[in-house]
Amino acid sequence: MTKISKSEEQWRAELDEFEYHVLREAGTERPFTGKLLGEDRVGVYSCRACGAELFRSATKFEAHCGWPSFYAPKESDAVDLIVDRSHGMVRTEVRCAACGSHLGHVFDDAPQTPTGDRFCMNSVSLTFEERPDGAPAP
Repeated sequence: MTKISKSEEQWRAELDEFEYHVLREAGTERPFTGKLLGEDRVGVYSCRACGAELFRSATKFEAHCGWPSFYAPKESDAVDLIVDRSHGMVRTEVRCAACGSHLGHVFDDAPQTPTGDRFCMNSVSLTFEERPDGAPAP
């Protein structure tokens, strides 16, 4: 995977204030407010910051947590997992492997899925492209 490196000034110029806060400062959106929460078409979810393909709709499921949830990334190397000790707890942060942008967190509390994982993502960190066959972009 090609790594993308930009200055913080470049990121600020490309992202709006809220996107920058979530993607580059590890912020979060309020639960049940993201526009991709109810998205149910077939397609691919990509990083809003760099366009790297991250998740396929076939792995999206309703976790009732307030954020779009997936049980696995598109490819095993699409995301980086990092220990997050902020806010007085230990969690696993999920970042885009290509650009390092914050996407959300992963939890191992989804026994109803094939992996047992719940990748709880911020809608603002993702874009969605409808692809009826779920195939990679040409």
